[in-house]
Amino acid sequence: VQLVESGGGLVQPGGSLRLSCAASGFAFSIYVMRWFRQAPGKERELVAHIVGDSSETHYADSMKGRFTISRDNPKKAVYLQMNNLKPEDTAMYCCNAWRLKNDFWGQGTQVTVSA
Repeated sequence: VQLVESGGGLVQPGGSLRLSCAASGFAFSIYVMRWFRQAPGKERELVAHIVGDSSETHYADSMKGRFTISRDNPKKAVYLQMNNLKPEDTAMYCCNAWRLKNDFWGQGTQVTVSA
């Protein structure tokens, strides 16, 4: 099982980034895919999740209207489009695959929002 995130970087406030997570080694299409983030000194928080057929998505309140999660099951990939980024969005963003007792994690990609 492997989850590999990419797309992080340094961006100015108000800017955008698109994170990607490439999955392999499990039945991707039946898993709930989630993005979490963790800033230094803070607890990990759920950013967004999307169910297997993309019929349901959920966002943390502070991300609603700015972030969009999507997935491409044939490509085994999940994405996080982040717009109007703020300094408080600075964190390590990790991809997670969850189903029943299975819980897989990627290594993360760093997002830094700074002028």
